[in-house]
Amino acid sequence: MTSPLSDLLARRQPGYALEGPFYSDPEVYQRDLETLFYREWLFAIPAAQLTKTGAYTRMKIGAYDVILVKGADGEIRGFHNSCRHRGSMICKGREGQVAKLVCPYHQWTYELDGRLLWARDMGPEFDPSKHNLRPVHVRDLCGLIYISLAKDAPDFAPFAALGTPYLQVHDLHRAKVAHQSTIIEKANWKLVWENNRECYHCAGSHPALCNSFSLDPEIAGVNPDGSISPKLQGHFDRCAAAGAPAQFEIDAGGQFRFARMPLQETAVSYTMDGKAACARPLGRVALPDAGSLMVFHYPSTWNHFLPDISMTFRVTPIGPEETEVTTTWLVDRDAVEGVDYDLKRLTEVWLHTNDEDREIVEANQQGVNSPAYVPGPYSPVEESGVAQFIDWYAQKMQRGLAPTALAAE
Repeated sequence: MTSPLSDLLARRQPGYALEGPFYSDPEVYQRDLETLFYREWLFAIPAAQLTKTGAYTRMKIGAYDVILVKGADGEIRGFHNSCRHRGSMICKGREGQVAKLVCPYHQWTYELDGRLLWARDMGPEFDPSKHNLRPVHVRDLCGLIYISLAKDAPDFAPFAALGTPYLQVHDLHRAKVAHQSTIIEKANWKLVWENNRECYHCAGSHPALCNSFSLDPEIAGVNPDGSISPKLQGHFDRCAAAGAPAQFEIDAGGQFRFARMPLQETAVSYTMDGKAACARPLGRVALPDAGSLMVFHYPSTWNHFLPDISMTFRVTPIGPEETEVTTTWLVDRDAVEGVDYDLKRLTEVWLHTNDEDREIVEANQQGVNSPAYVPGPYSPVEESGVAQFIDWYAQKMQRGLAPTALAAE
């Protein structure tokens, strides 16, 4: 017997938007969690978010609650936020700092590496080593922390191999968090991604962003036929010669991509006037006008890494029609607010842009919920990135329908 998702995928028309149930049906949403968010590598935080021993932050991913904590050895580890005694949450705050991880219910006490140190009155036969916190897979890619909830995590090596040459020049381990913003968008996570993967809407919706983000078709991206304009290739070559790899590269499965894209001709950063957002550079990108290293990794993150600042964006579904988007602005750890950067100037372009995008996708959600909605065709000129994302999603979901054990069992 086929599931509603099987039927939806079977009649999907490539090059067209998805049918309405993909964006609202609780069963499809649950399948999205089980097939993607519970199995794939997910961007969690910039490593710079946890600076001191015992600093922790929490992530909620579907039914899972995860703690990320920095150990005394400087390593960031991940654990399920569930005590090995009777399952109580250990950390209740969204973030904080602790000496040890102590369950508030019965005070079972864990080291920052997850080892159970102390459990009162458990009898002489009790073996603490059998009750350590359950770990979550964690990888640090040049200062970006990724996690996987899967029992057997996918191979991280291809992503790391492709990304390291691009990212290492940005010195993200030298970064500090200048600002972080979390918003809730009342729309399905796929609508959030679809909106991100095109700039068909930018000229009419993002006046602040368009002060710096280029809409010039010669440099805005790869052509529908896969070719690159001489103007864009010249930018790639110039950056590479200066030690900052720039060439457009996407993995064979279409899950992640790296490309250092130019901004408007007079712009060097995402600011209202196009000038640098921070006087002290973050990283070693020798060309101030190298533009933005744009990175995406489905299903959880897109990023912008510039010569002066970096920004990470994390996408987390919290319901069939609700998505959390967290944006983090990074500057060099020695940059001083009020001297090297002004916080309002640093953040205003993307605060505006995020709010504008929230309005866009919420209206999109309301529209696709209408019984009158019929999927329309994507623009091959402006929306090839959307089609690429939806193709990746559909292929992953189709493979996920095959009988297999759920992640993190």
